[in-house]
This record gives sequence, structure tokens and C-alpha cells, in this order.
Amino acid sequence: MAAPDAMRSPSAADGKSTSDGKSIGELIGDVSDDLTRLFRQEVELANVELRAEAGKAGKAAGMLGGAGVAAHMTALLLSLALMFALGAVMPLGWAALIVAVVWGIAAAVLYSSGRARLRTVNPVPKQTVETLKEDARWLKNPTG
Repeated sequence: MAAPDAMRSPSAADGKSTSDGKSIGELIGDVSDDLTRLFRQEVELANVELRAEAGKAGKAAGMLGGAGVAAHMTALLLSLALMFALGAVMPLGWAALIVAVVWGIAAAVLYSSGRARLRTVNPVPKQTVETLKEDARWLKNPTG
């Protein structure tokens, strides 16, 4: 039977191994491999979740599109009703012009407020970018 020292890894004689016979370098390599695998699994999970959510969002967007078409038809028919109601007390051409001006004012107000809100949108996910930068810094120097 071999002596206990002969069964240990060569680095064990140097005092640079752990109790299970792996060197510090091997352990760091294992940790690095595990972190890489974990990161890839997290990205894969995020992709799966995003695909599922995108499917739900697509269906919801279709429903909202249908609602938009119905709302457009409602606005058109109500505008015609208002035009003909005003046409009962004034020439139909002037009634149509009044309804068109009201819609033009509504469009200008909506455009103005929508443009102001759009200027406040920041397309960069700052927190995600910062977290990824922290992860990259940690992977470059995991001990400090």
C-alpha cells in the first residue's frame, strides 16, 4: 500500500491544495466555469421569459389594435352625426368645417403632449448596464 503522501496530488506536497486534493488554481478554474455556466443559464432563462412575454404582448397589442379601429369608427360616425346635427341649423359645409377644426385642435393638443412625454423617454436600461459592468469588473478581479 502506498504512503498517504504518495496518494496526494503533486501540489499537495507544496502545501497549495485543498482537503479534496484540488489546487487553488483548479478551484478558481472551477469557480470561473461555474460562473460562466450560471451566466449562460441566466441569459437563456431571460430569453425564454422574454419570448413568452412577447407572445402575450403580441396578443394584447392585437386586441388594442382592434379597439383602436373600433374607436376610430366610433369617432368617425359621431363626427358625422355632429356634422349633420349642426347642418340642421347652418349650411352643411360650415358644419363640416367646424367639426374638422375641433378634430384639428384635438390632434394638435395630443401631438404636443405626446411629443413632450417622448422627450423624457430614455431607451438605455441604465440599471441593467450598470449591473453588467459590475459583473464584468468582478469577473476580471474576483478577489478584490
